[in-house]
Amino acid sequence: MSLFLVRHAKAGKRSQWDAEDSLRPLIADGQKQAESIAESIVRLSPTALFSSPYVRCIQTLQPLAQLTGLTVQSHQLLAEGADFIATVEWIHTLPDGTVMCSHGDVIPQVIDALERRGMEVSGFRDSRKGSVWVLDKHGDKFIGGHAWPPHRVD
Repeated sequence: MSLFLVRHAKAGKRSQWDAEDSLRPLIADGQKQAESIAESIVRLSPTALFSSPYVRCIQTLQPLAQLTGLTVQSHQLLAEGADFIATVEWIHTLPDGTVMCSHGDVIPQVIDALERRGMEVSGFRDSRKGSVWVLDKHGDKFIGGHAWPPHRVD
């Protein structure tokens, strides 16, 4: 079975946001990306939704929550600056089909740590906004990982 690690969709520019960064929302294209991500993942029967507490991450998973009836649960280990070792340990405890949404600093560190633990990474290492990592798990071990490129919005 697989778990999914999503980079939040397109948000407004940090440099143009005056309020606390954790409150920075998705832009219109980001909302479209979030809807496209939801349409791609819903057919894979997600079982749980976890998100960084940042608004843009929660908003990225909201369309999927609406399609599945699942609740987006906020978790600090997915926030910017999270201790990636603790995040990796936590990810190992999650059930198959879990979808997580995080940030550009956390995702590459998690992928690298899983690779050091034996996960085989194939394809381009993508952590751009709107990309999705599919993490294949056998028992309690992650055996493979590959990234879907960011969902395009036209």
